[in-house]
Amino acid sequence: MNKSIKAALFDLDGVILDTESQYSDFWGRMGNDYRPDVEGFANRIKGQTLTQIFSQWFDGNDMVQEEITRRLNAFEQQMSYIYIKGSRAYVESLHARGIATAIVTSSNRPKMQQVMHAHPEFTMLFDDILTSEDFAASKPDPDCYITAAQRFGLLPAECAVFEDSINGLRAGRAAGCYVVGLATTNPRSIVEPLADIVIDDFTVPTLP
Repeated sequence: MNKSIKAALFDLDGVILDTESQYSDFWGRMGNDYRPDVEGFANRIKGQTLTQIFSQWFDGNDMVQEEITRRLNAFEQQMSYIYIKGSRAYVESLHARGIATAIVTSSNRPKMQQVMHAHPEFTMLFDDILTSEDFAASKPDPDCYITAAQRFGLLPAECAVFEDSINGLRAGRAAGCYVVGLATTNPRSIVEPLADIVIDDFTVPTLP
């Protein structure tokens, strides 16, 4: 990695963990059940926090919000949290090179507790973990990545962002970070215009 990059900021789902397809199935069902009028609902909400999803798509419908929350909690308790190929080894290699690491996710703390239960080694892999409670605006707003850079006392330009979703890629670009796009959720043709470089996974990463 280029010496000007001092921190690596990773989205969680579809970047570190191979969970995005599971969430696509879940939110596809939610769209069919509660917003059949919205085409491609699962893709429309990628990268958004639960609060943002409710505000934009279910505002004022408390009963539906409660039901989706109940179903989401039950779903996340039985999810499989498998690493994207090479992701753990790559993060470990960054530590050996003195590069700071952080998770920057739109998921909330209860979700991260589920992840930490499955992967207690996260406390050693990442120097910081930011969830939706840690920033004021959701992706594609750049606030999350600006906040993460500030946590390390760095400028966004000194950070590399690793993202798979359109909203996340736009957030990294808007923050002024170097953006590594993963073609794990969207095809390369969609990721490439929003990233400085595109990789399929971390088995043979090509980074600045």
